[in-house]
Amino acid sequence: MAKHAELYRMHTQYHICPYGLKSRALLRRENFEIDDHLLTTREQTEKFKSEYDVETTPQTFINGERVGGYSELKAYFGKTKEKDSDTSYRPVIAIFSMAFLMAVALLARPVMEPGLLLLVELFVALSMCALAIQKLKDPEGFSFQFITYDLLGMRYPRYAYAYAFLEAFAGIGMLAMLPAWLVSPPAAFIGVVGAVSVFKAVYIDKRELKCACVGGDSNVPLGVISLTENLMMVAMAIWVWFR
Repeated sequence: MAKHAELYRMHTQYHICPYGLKSRALLRRENFEIDDHLLTTREQTEKFKSEYDVETTPQTFINGERVGGYSELKAYFGKTKEKDSDTSYRPVIAIFSMAFLMAVALLARPVMEPGLLLLVELFVALSMCALAIQKLKDPEGFSFQFITYDLLGMRYPRYAYAYAFLEAFAGIGMLAMLPAWLVSPPAAFIGVVGAVSVFKAVYIDKRELKCACVGGDSNVPLGVISLTENLMMVAMAIWVWFR
């Protein structure tokens, strides 16, 4: 017998609830068939919360019984959540790991004559590494902001974690001058998907969002900064391939 769940989540023109996307992805990983109910207006959301006497959305129902929001859903499947008070060395590990890999990459890099092209290449590669560090310091916080506008991240929230590592890999690979076939494809892929996603969210859907390019605690508006980051990766991928 197929497992069945009903999910009620906020999905308006201007706001897509990241917890709703995470809940949907978790249910899919647990092989549930989902009735995905989108609350497309503030009025619908308030009516739903009043009807079921809940304070927040999303809300998941399994076998007719209310499980609750994303945190409760994780607990239902036995998945623990890291508490804010828990000691974490993740930021320190991210910073020093990336710094070490950048040092190794620069040591492995062939000696080149100084020039404007070299300056631009190093600037872009180091910028990608720095931006990756910001994401890897708090991947969970980054993912919650990222999946509200990235087209692939909306469908597959775990792509947010892959994005951070792929950006780090591309930056390190460019510094080390690894083979183009190894470095260019991931950089071009995340760059193109990211650029299309940002352009759609900002310039077509006219949504006012926060940019996740420097991590999940950013107050930078989504727009030209994030678009530039992604276009920079695409341009660098092309340059690496043809240099």
